[in-house]
Amino acid sequence: MKLHDLRPDEGATRNRKRIGRGTGSGRGKTAGRGTKGQNARAANGGLRGFEGGQLSFLRRLPRMRGFNNRFKVTYTPVNLDKMGERFEADAQVTPAALFDTGLLGNSKQPVVVLARGEIDKPLHLQVHRISKSAREKVEAAGGTVDILPFEVNRNLPRS
Repeated sequence: MKLHDLRPDEGATRNRKRIGRGTGSGRGKTAGRGTKGQNARAANGGLRGFEGGQLSFLRRLPRMRGFNNRFKVTYTPVNLDKMGERFEADAQVTPAALFDTGLLGNSKQPVVVLARGEIDKPLHLQVHRISKSAREKVEAAGGTVDILPFEVNRNLPRS
């Protein structure tokens, strides 16, 4: 079987409705548009968003102010209690390791460590940001903290 052998099933397709082709066709004269009125005319369909004088939907909505910062960096939070559950003592905790344990959805995303929960084993963190209290808890447990640089791509095309 080849592509040109394919045919639709019987009754699966309909003929196109040919309108305005004489009164004997059943769709002649007014061509299904009724008699007179705005919608019977051949001119354009009116202004986009115009609702016949009623206050339009777009004018009813509040105006959105401000702008979206294209260079905003959104850090993914990871808490100490989850790290304590997933990592052994003296483990290297990097974004890739967090991704492998399922604490991070994307290994390329910047990470911020927050201080929820307690930690009782030394961990060696390499993250993009860490809260002050989280740093204190990690260092009190005998761990270390290295801050990774995070580059924001500022060469995006102007919209």
